[in-house]
Amino acid sequence: MRVGVVDPDRCRPEKCAPPTHKVPCIRYCPLVRSGAEAIILDEDVNKARIIENVCTGCGICIKKCPFSAIRIANIAEELKSDFVHRFDLGGFVLFRLPVVKPGKIIGLIGPNGSGKTTAIKILAGETQPNLGHPEEPPEWNEIIRNFRGSELQNYFKKLSENQIKLVHKPQYVTKIPDITKGVLSDLLEKVNERGIINELKESLNLKEFWDRDLKVLSGGELQRTAIAAVIARDADVYFFDEPSSFLDIKERLEVTKVLHQLATLGKTVIIVEHDLIICDYLSDYVHILYGQPGVYGIVSHIHGVREGINLYLDGFLPDENIRFRTEPIRFHLNPLGLGGWESTEVITNYNKMEIQLGDFYLKINEGVIHKGEIVGIVGKNGLGKSTFIKLLGNELTPDVGDPLENELKIAIKPQYLDIEFDGTVEMLLRESAGKNYDTSIYKSQILKPFNLTELEERYIKELSGGELQKLAIANTLSKEADLYLFDEPSAYLDSYARLTITKTIKRFIENKKAAAFIVEHDILAVDFLSDSLIVFSGESGKKGFSTPPIDLKSGMNLFLKNVNITFRRDPRTGRPRVNKLNSELDRKQKRAGDYYYISLKSEE
Repeated sequence: MRVGVVDPDRCRPEKCAPPTHKVPCIRYCPLVRSGAEAIILDEDVNKARIIENVCTGCGICIKKCPFSAIRIANIAEELKSDFVHRFDLGGFVLFRLPVVKPGKIIGLIGPNGSGKTTAIKILAGETQPNLGHPEEPPEWNEIIRNFRGSELQNYFKKLSENQIKLVHKPQYVTKIPDITKGVLSDLLEKVNERGIINELKESLNLKEFWDRDLKVLSGGELQRTAIAAVIARDADVYFFDEPSSFLDIKERLEVTKVLHQLATLGKTVIIVEHDLIICDYLSDYVHILYGQPGVYGIVSHIHGVREGINLYLDGFLPDENIRFRTEPIRFHLNPLGLGGWESTEVITNYNKMEIQLGDFYLKINEGVIHKGEIVGIVGKNGLGKSTFIKLLGNELTPDVGDPLENELKIAIKPQYLDIEFDGTVEMLLRESAGKNYDTSIYKSQILKPFNLTELEERYIKELSGGELQKLAIANTLSKEADLYLFDEPSAYLDSYARLTITKTIKRFIENKKAAAFIVEHDILAVDFLSDSLIVFSGESGKKGFSTPPIDLKSGMNLFLKNVNITFRRDPRTGRPRVNKLNSELDRKQKRAGDYYYISLKSEE
């Protein structure tokens, strides 16, 4: 089976050929030249369209399209019976759906553009599945019949008869103030169907901003508000799209507790989560979504959470005999950082610093910066981590002390993505990289791992959050510097992109013999990247204190002790896993002072 997708935003027939000529994709198609209609220009929308049952998948149209608008994929014939939804003729295709299990939490993991949000919208009743026929959408009877013999048959029957109540927390919580006006407490009073807002006020720590207007809340505060508003509703199935965004590790685990409570009441909970540690801790089962982003997505069969995440890291599904990634992702069981950073090549020192910003006071301990070293920066929100980055980058001046002893070239990726550049992706990167942009090394080290080749002609103002994040990181690495500073580089990225980009940053810093400081809430990314750690402690919004850079194990132990969490490692992949609070292993590790732990034995 063949799927041909034409990106309507990139397809520009009026620009790729003179009025008297056929567009290149049609002009050079061998089948069209022999008289067959394998690709046509749809006059209703003035866009090219692939006729999939005629197309042979030769790929000539892909190469000839000047705007990279065409993508063609060959898919196993047996998936024809699993066709669930298609966006318009020539649009994205979704195969299969997640199962719905009462009393269980189902996690969805996979790259952006693979259909996770689409699957949630279908199950939430916001989009009716068209079974691959967008021009003639089927009625509910046909949809129910299509899923006969599966758990979804009864689910869609109830959905079609309005016998099931659904509630959905959307992905982009920062848009809430544009949709809903007023203060937080009034919003939650309106949706308090279960009568539990006082409990949610405590468990999600909403009291600090309970009477504030929604428009002044931070991203993390809006996230907790959205989660509380959904949980306060009385429903049968709860959907959460990226519930951990903008939250620190302690806040993320507090959210998992309230979601677990929903499952114990017999509710079904389905989540899309890019933080694999949180997905692992929260979910009972997972589905892996794979395919070709923007072209098609396939929902895997259901797996237990530990096995499912390990299969995702392996990049291979043995039950489907599908390899969706060429290389497995592994975490070192004995990373260098556990024994301390071993280098005598010092770039510079940074000094003790103090700064008062309004009611907030920050004190920084001095430290040493080595060549090739990546220093992770961890701590709860509101303790001054971003302020420290700005001090090192000379964007803020301390009241006491000088940031760096030597003058260094510094490149900064800020926390909030506000790239003020009126041009294309290529124009921005060329400005930063200079003559390096056209080299094979730049293409292999920056453009390829960040998937920016396809975005080169796109204007920056058109990019999504994830695309902007990749561009911001790539643009920072494109600059010639001795010290690279990154503030939350994994935000907006899917789990695979996070792992790919952390791997790219690590390799880049090591090869260049530069140094990097990285503020990050995703512990998996911190564990993968860091050679040493700076731990922030204090009272959020009032005062913050930093340690000097310390070895990875000591730093993680200190940080995790501050938030009362213990970790073990999966023996197969080496990935960190959270221990359940007060479990036997949790208590044992706390007694031994091992909050950050390496397991050498099989688990479970």
